[in-house]
Amino acid sequence: MTKRSELGNLGEDIACEYLKNKKYKILARNYRKPWGEIDVVAKAKDKTLVFVEVKTVKESGSAYAVSAENQMTPAKINKFKRVAQLFAGEYKHLINEKIGSRLDVLAITLPYDAPERTLVELLNIAKINHYENI
Repeated sequence: MTKRSELGNLGEDIACEYLKNKKYKILARNYRKPWGEIDVVAKAKDKTLVFVEVKTVKESGSAYAVSAENQMTPAKINKFKRVAQLFAGEYKHLINEKIGSRLDVLAITLPYDAPERTLVELLNIAKINHYENI
């Protein structure tokens, strides 16, 4: 496994714990199609089906570092929407027609020494920005 995929997996683990702490129910992780993926599919407290894209970066002292938020390019957002629509079509029974679904982004910034820390520690020190209904 590459360092990049390890960081991504760690970010998704943190995202799932964060969402569970906010009373979301995790339904699926890493829903893949040949041309795209949804990191997390969850049900919010209000029963909204939520598709979550997780973007994770490590802190860097560089002024040139790309933030987790800036990784969500328009092309990535469009791909995210297409995969979410496919999931929704495949699993119609998961969507409450009165409430519907939404696309969220969790932007996570981890300390440089993140791999040496426990998930519980990281939940307490990671910078997590939750953007709803992008």
